[in-house]
Amino acid sequence: MPGNATCENPRVPALAEVIAALEQAYPPELAESWDAVGLVCGDPAEHVDKVLFCVDPVDETVDEAIAGGAQLIVAHHPLLLRGVHGVPADSTKGRLVHRLIRAGVALYCAHTNADSASPGVSDALADAIGLTVLGPLDPREDGVTGIGRIGELPAPEPFSAFVERVANALPRTEPGVYGAGDPDRPIRRVAVSGGSGDSYLKRATAAGVDAYVTADLRHHPAGEHLADIAEVPALVGVTHWASEWPWCEQASGVVRAAFAGNVDVHVSTRCTDPWTLRATRTEH
Repeated sequence: MPGNATCENPRVPALAEVIAALEQAYPPELAESWDAVGLVCGDPAEHVDKVLFCVDPVDETVDEAIAGGAQLIVAHHPLLLRGVHGVPADSTKGRLVHRLIRAGVALYCAHTNADSASPGVSDALADAIGLTVLGPLDPREDGVTGIGRIGELPAPEPFSAFVERVANALPRTEPGVYGAGDPDRPIRRVAVSGGSGDSYLKRATAAGVDAYVTADLRHHPAGEHLADIAEVPALVGVTHWASEWPWCEQASGVVRAAFAGNVDVHVSTRCTDPWTLRATRTEH
């Protein structure tokens, strides 16, 4: 009947329509061959009027979705990345699948396809930091999509100020934000890569950037990078979750725009970073 937002109202999309909007923004063909993206569970014919966006499909975000009445979780990280032969309810991931199905909540994951898309994960990170994006760090053949982004600040600033900028731009985590480089070095041109990005250290160096922002920087690759005889970018390390969380707002905007406000979208602010405590040595 007119004015009733029921399942018969064509303005309330089916799950399949929401997925189509997401896959137009984040084409599955952009995903790496090893990745597992797409619909994990849920009936494509069911209607969706509330969606929760998050980085990690874990107990906390499943709790949030169920409590909030969402019919769909859109997560960045896959739940079932490696091949499985079953999802028994007495396993960690199986338990989540059973909870989702029982509650009528679908799960859709956009991972490396969202990393490479334009705009994608690294565009959201660059925007949060205040960079004007110039192009991909590791471009695909089209020169537009690809992993990471290169961008510029409006004006140069000391590396110490830039590290503070990154810390203030991203959600708080216990490990915080750390930098490696001369505190007074002027920073203008910057590379970013959401998620684990130390495999792109050489690309960042070749791009001639002043600093590189990424997550999960490992001791040896970072140390070898900084010891290089060439002038190399200063490094800014953040947690994996914090580097990818800005994408949730970007992805929610895709659904919001596609369905003219007929789908209620929420971005989870629950920190699913695994690190919950930090301690420093007390000097006596």
